Amino acid sequence: MGPDPAAERELRVLPGDRRVAVAAGQSLLHAALQAGVQLPSSCRNGTCRACMCRLVAGRIRYRIEWPGLLAEEKAEGWILPCVAEPESPLVVIELPSANQP
Repeated sequence: MGPDPAAERELRVLPGDRRVAVAAGQSLLHAALQAGVQLPSSCRNGTCRACMCRLVAGRIRYRIEWPGLLAEEKAEGWILPCVAEPESPLVVIELPSANQP
């Protein structure tokens, strides 16, 4: 039996190691902002690339078929958290410009 898709997941934002709970169906960006972690964002639909960051650990799935990333960027681990939801219990992203209060 696989993991419970409705189970709450955890997002860690580096640097600063901020830990954020992500509810089922919630994007990584929304969860971070709701927890007070200021990630850059603009369009929130996967096209502007303002929130682009690197996936350090874990697995994600996208809400849209092909977000605004080049195939090479995806292969290098870049993601768009505005349209990404966690697929693994823990997702770790790195964004040096993240505001870590």
